Amino acid sequence: MRIAVGQGSCGIAAGAQKVADALRTKLAGTGIPVGTVGCIGMCWLEPIVDLYDDDRKLLHRLVQVKPEDAEKIAKWTKTGEDSVLGDLLLAPEDAQFLEKQTRIALRNCGIIDPDSLQSALDAGAYSAIKKVLGGMSPEDVIECIKESGLAGRGGAGFPTWFKWNAARQSPGDEKYLICNADEGDPGAFMDRAVIESDPHTLIEGMLIGAYAIGAQEAIVYVRAEYPLAIRRLEHAIQEARQAGYIGKNILGSNFSCDFRIKAGAGAFVCGEETALIESLQGQRGMPRLKPPFPAAAGYWYKPSNINNVETYANVAWIISNGGAAFAAMGTEDSKGTKVFALTGKIRRGGLVEIPMGMTLRDVIFGIGGGIRDGKAFKAVQMGGPSGGCIPAELLDTVIDYKKLGATGAIMGSGGMVVMDEDTCMVSMAKFFLDFTAKESCGKCVHCRIGTKRMQEILTRIVEGSGQEGDIELLEELCGAIKDGALCGLGQTAPNPVLTTLRYFRSEFEAHIREKRCPAHACSDLLHYEIDADKCRGCTLCARKCPVYAISGEAKEPHKIDPNVCIRCGACYAACRFGAVKKL
Repeated sequence: MRIAVGQGSCGIAAGAQKVADALRTKLAGTGIPVGTVGCIGMCWLEPIVDLYDDDRKLLHRLVQVKPEDAEKIAKWTKTGEDSVLGDLLLAPEDAQFLEKQTRIALRNCGIIDPDSLQSALDAGAYSAIKKVLGGMSPEDVIECIKESGLAGRGGAGFPTWFKWNAARQSPGDEKYLICNADEGDPGAFMDRAVIESDPHTLIEGMLIGAYAIGAQEAIVYVRAEYPLAIRRLEHAIQEARQAGYIGKNILGSNFSCDFRIKAGAGAFVCGEETALIESLQGQRGMPRLKPPFPAAAGYWYKPSNINNVETYANVAWIISNGGAAFAAMGTEDSKGTKVFALTGKIRRGGLVEIPMGMTLRDVIFGIGGGIRDGKAFKAVQMGGPSGGCIPAELLDTVIDYKKLGATGAIMGSGGMVVMDEDTCMVSMAKFFLDFTAKESCGKCVHCRIGTKRMQEILTRIVEGSGQEGDIELLEELCGAIKDGALCGLGQTAPNPVLTTLRYFRSEFEAHIREKRCPAHACSDLLHYEIDADKCRGCTLCARKCPVYAISGEAKEPHKIDPNVCIRCGACYAACRFGAVKKL
């Protein structure tokens, strides 16, 4: 028997370490090990504890486990009676979250111990690099990746084989392979989860890429805000080096490659490959003019290749199973699977990996379980601050690069933020413009000044000071920024505004012309009233009001003084009788 506690960042934040400690205390002397695994992706159910038999078969998955539940689990190990586990057992409807997925990049996440090389080897790690070094030429590797149809999972969707081949063919003996783990999109945590949960799949994918392009040094550029990912990756690199998978003459071959980690400062623009390279070189992260492309002149102006974590996480599986097996999944234009971070107003939020070709409805309602609290679905933001908002009428959009692009959104790295009927789309556009304006490196005028002007316009609209012509001015600025910005950050920064204007123009018009927020979300455009017929005089609203704007006697209808009210919504949240109205 073996017990495994999920300890990715989400699990630890929910208390998984305390659960593990409690289990070790309760099971001391029994010989039953309590191990660590990464994130299985069911983030809304953390902390998660898995119970295995001696043959590594999963017997039960326990969810929302608390330290005091260690007593129940210890009793189960003695009696084997499932009834003692009670409501800790994973519900059948929640089990569908994983059952409807196809996992390749996430195949070992939440299954293996990320701090154990042996655990990774037992799951098949490094068998692909052995196959490569046992008889495949670099050209054979590139051809296999080409057959798979693997496109870069960092957002652009550029064919991976093409980048590898360009770096391979670039003259020079000194070449570099780089992993972009600078995951900066709000609501995205796919790369973090892969590194925390299965660091060896990243290392192996990068080794294969380095062999293919002829690089002897591999660098992982990871944001410093991911301390657990960095620690586990450092440990994995050390173990792999000691075992002969990293370093000189790997596995007795003529191929040598070493690894190092660079912790980035968390600048969103460093997700752009040339800005990342500048940061690696100790410069301010600002994009370069292209061409030349990194394949010809990258790190220290030597031939370099950059892919993100998810891209590399697919490579070993493709080599082991063949390019055709990967290409058999997905659509004509978009092959394989894609990982999404499903967040927002969703019942089951977490990591989702699906074959390309499923629809947004399949993911949001089939896997994610729909919207929380019985609310209506309104939109989903795809691609983070570089993406766009897709409305309810397009829920049946197929998930692939072309179909999503046709909506005005992008695949991006895989953020999928779900919004319900209470979300103000003008405020949502403002949120993402706030982000991109602050993250602009400032190198080009269109991005530096244009995003700031758009942010100012959106701010005055949500504050009730919008004016006629603002919508047209926003559209004009969007076009100018897209055409004039130097890099992908600026060129895609207008997307959230363009898509909200395209699908939710009436909300902008209501803010500007009627000084009204249809979603009742913009505090400057709200006022609260108490319906005297529904008010029971319970005084709860008055007691919750932080500025004492509500008056009235007990068991008598209350009133709100609009001159004192700060529109915080505390009264609305407190009222049990629906007497407080948001207008």
